[in-house]
Amino acid sequence: VQLQASGGGLVQAGGSLRLSCTASGRMFSSAGMGWFRQAPGKEREFIAAIRPSVGNRHYGDSMKGRVTISRGDNKNTVNLQMNDLKPEDTAVYYCAAGTYGSSWSSWGQGTQVTVSS
Repeated sequence: VQLQASGGGLVQAGGSLRLSCTASGRMFSSAGMGWFRQAPGKEREFIAAIRPSVGNRHYGDSMKGRVTISRGDNKNTVNLQMNDLKPEDTAVYYCAAGTYGSSWSSWGQGTQVTVSS
C-alpha cells in the first residue's frame, strides 16, 4: 500500500486545516488508516485512526477535541480536520496504514503543518 498525503501548509493560530491521505492498492476490511505527527526533537505521536470499512475511529490525547478523522468519498481516502490550531501543533504530519487496532505497516511521506502565533 502506498500513501499520498496532502493539505499541509501555514496557518495562523486559531485557524483550521484539513489533511487528506489516499491509499493505493488493495485495502482489506480489517485495514486501518491513521495520522501521526512529529515535531523537531520530539517523538512521533498518535493523533487519530479510522477503520474505513466500518467507520470505527479513535483519537489520541494530543489533539483530542480539536480534530476529526473521517472517510473520504472512497474507502481508500481519509481526512483529518484540524481546528483551533496552536503553534505547538507545528510538526510534520504522517499518514499511516495497517491493521486497525494492531500495527502500522505503511507510511506516507509526511506533510508539514506550521502554525504561526
